[in-house]
Amino acid sequence: MATSVTLDLDQLRSAIQDEYTEVASCPWKGFHFHTGRFLADRLGYPAERVESLPDPVVESFAGVGNPFSWGDLAPGEQVVDLGSGAGFDALLAAQRVGEDGRVIGIDMTPAMLAKARDNAQLLELTNIEFREGFLEALPVADESVDVVISNGVINLCPEKATVLAEAHCVLKPGGRLQIADIIVGKAVPEDAKADIALWTG
Repeated sequence: MATSVTLDLDQLRSAIQDEYTEVASCPWKGFHFHTGRFLADRLGYPAERVESLPDPVVESFAGVGNPFSWGDLAPGEQVVDLGSGAGFDALLAAQRVGEDGRVIGIDMTPAMLAKARDNAQLLELTNIEFREGFLEALPVADESVDVVISNGVINLCPEKATVLAEAHCVLKPGGRLQIADIIVGKAVPEDAKADIALWTG
């Protein structure tokens, strides 16, 4: 189902990349949203899982909830993280699924992907990889994963139904979605939907 919003998708993606490049490179700068350890604590991530992580793994975290609150991951599970950013959730997932599991993080921002890959090396995790791509066309094989997680990213995509359809395609039969995101309770005016500044914050 296509949105009726008149929006320059390339311009929107460029604006989002600019915003999150700053989150990757200058997480201490201050944004209109919280980041880092304060945010992870506020969103209910277990302290024992976060405290031991080096600062670079946590500092650019900018989620809106905790996708693991819907259920923990099991050893051996295959996981995809939609909009993985600097890798905070994906790296936590990789620790949970263990050597027999696998995590794939998908993001469109090169600076975030570079930081996520560095963070995986920092934690010496070999069961994780980060791929560049759009959530509307996932670079993941159909019916190949047990769990799709996402944290505060689908709200940035105009074609939400396409993103969810892609997530469904990559899930194995019986797989599950564990999504934390923002939902607007009232109808948004058409002119506001077309304002890229409002999409990026």
